Amino acid sequence: MVRYKVKPEHVGENEAALKEVFANIEREQPAGIHYASFKLADGVSFVALVHLEEGATPLTEYPYFQKFQANLMEIVDGQPAQEVLESVGTYNFLDE
Repeated sequence: MVRYKVKPEHVGENEAALKEVFANIEREQPAGIHYASFKLADGVSFVALVHLEEGATPLTEYPYFQKFQANLMEIVDGQPAQEVLESVGTYNFLDE
């Protein structure tokens, strides 16, 4: 899980960049990647959930994601926080 906050004037830019990332993922359909991004109620915070199956290529290896990350570092307010989550149960979460 990655949580980050963008500067208010860059929210639209971040959403557009995320849509581009998801369009690329949808087009390329890389195997073993489960990825979701959410905007929180404050309107400037975002959470990304990423699950990689064994042997999957990390998102950071794809040029379109590298472009997203490079731009993100210009528009964030503070440092992104990354945490590893351990599943204790899910229902129909990764099969979407």
